Amino acid sequence: METNFTQEQRLVIAKKRVKKIKGFYTHLAIYCIIIPTIIFVNLRYEPHFHWFWFSLCGWGTGLFFHWLSVFGLNLIGLGKNWEEKKIKELMNEK
Repeated sequence: METNFTQEQRLVIAKKRVKKIKGFYTHLAIYCIIIPTIIFVNLRYEPHFHWFWFSLCGWGTGLFFHWLSVFGLNLIGLGKNWEEKKIKELMNEK
């Protein structure tokens, strides 16, 4: 199942992918700035109750799902078209 895209179509797809990746890294950077600030404020003004965990875990979960939507579940190398690539690789072995 090969899909042949024109150069222009590949450019549009690549730009969309870069925009998604940039959005994720922006989200990650904001998380890394805001969460320590929230922790500091919590521990400074209300040290007896650690409410920062709600923000850390809730936002962290959202960040994890954002990561999944951008990079997919490619934790062990089983990304899109893995089966097709593996079949071609095994056919070209001998």
